[in-house]
Amino acid sequence: MAPAVLVPLLLTLPWLGILSFLLFAVKLPRELPRGRAGGDVPSVSVIIPARNEALNIQTCVASVAASDYGDFEIIVVDDRSDDGTGDLARSVAAGNARRLEVVDGSELPEGWLGKPWACAQGAALATGDLLLFTDADTTHGAGLLARSAHGMEEDGADLLTLLGRQLMETFWEKAVQPHVFLMMLLRYPDFEGLGRKGHWRDAIANGQYMLFRRAAYDELGGHEAVKGRVVEDQALAQLVKREGRIISVRSAEDDFATRMYRSLGELVRGWSKNIVHGGMASLPPALRLVMVPATLLGGIGLWLAPPVCLLLALAGVGGPGLLVWSGGAVLISIVLWASFTRQMHGPAVYGLTYPVGATVAMYIVLRAWIRGARVEWKGREYQLDAHDGSA
Repeated sequence: MAPAVLVPLLLTLPWLGILSFLLFAVKLPRELPRGRAGGDVPSVSVIIPARNEALNIQTCVASVAASDYGDFEIIVVDDRSDDGTGDLARSVAAGNARRLEVVDGSELPEGWLGKPWACAQGAALATGDLLLFTDADTTHGAGLLARSAHGMEEDGADLLTLLGRQLMETFWEKAVQPHVFLMMLLRYPDFEGLGRKGHWRDAIANGQYMLFRRAAYDELGGHEAVKGRVVEDQALAQLVKREGRIISVRSAEDDFATRMYRSLGELVRGWSKNIVHGGMASLPPALRLVMVPATLLGGIGLWLAPPVCLLLALAGVGGPGLLVWSGGAVLISIVLWASFTRQMHGPAVYGLTYPVGATVAMYIVLRAWIRGARVEWKGREYQLDAHDGSA
């Protein structure tokens, strides 16, 4: 093969490396065991913090209420919504739950962020042996509670957290969500293994589903211990790990689903509050200054530069070497993103839109970096002391 072709092809190795990483290095958590619906089971309090969740709350509460589990209650904390969330939650029947209570959240105290405060209020009213904190934009299968309790018992865990299916319906969800999740996979290629064996900074949890032993939750200080943290689920997981307790990360895609965002604006605002703060908290202080620049440069170099260079090469700029390299990098990228989007249950054809998704993802990272300690979500704006990361 002529050097004019061989060298450009060799320059596509970084893209082949990432594709190989996805195929061979990423380890998905084990599926939850098939649980038991009856018998002697620990009581569970399901706590659902909800602020302006009119589109989701009834579906979420009804799915939890239909759980095939022997002893559970549901507590919805309406976090001062102005869209009728509380009334909609009250319209749902208790179903199989021994009680369904919807409470109006009290005013946000000094030093607290909204979600930790709503969760803390729900925990104060809970009576269960296990506390499940789950988001209002989730949907639960009938057997999920039993499977989760069984999985917690099987793993001897103090905290069990789940990865479920991410629902993506609009163009922007299908184009952008895979890019954000790939960034997380590059940091956490083995969620379960890192949670079990890694350093405490490697600990992570999915705030969409966090099942605690009540005794462990109280001994750790509950949500008060992370009251000022934006990425409170990660902060709680790190606290669990630092205290020598056990985290179990499992999967339940067939029984648990979440639709996080419904529009481009929600995607930008939602991920802006999480992605940089969560990344900072996962790194030692010495690496935090380079995290965002490295992420931006990597994203631009990997996903944006090749298609731009391909267009230039097709226009006659740069010669055959540029055409071979950029064409190869773009082709590998399309295969990579088509495969990953399909793995997330999205259409593989969205692999063709990867430059659009990458542009939005890089904008989200840049926006969050520029905003720094200023965070907005659900009509509230917070000014934090610093980026969300402990020493």
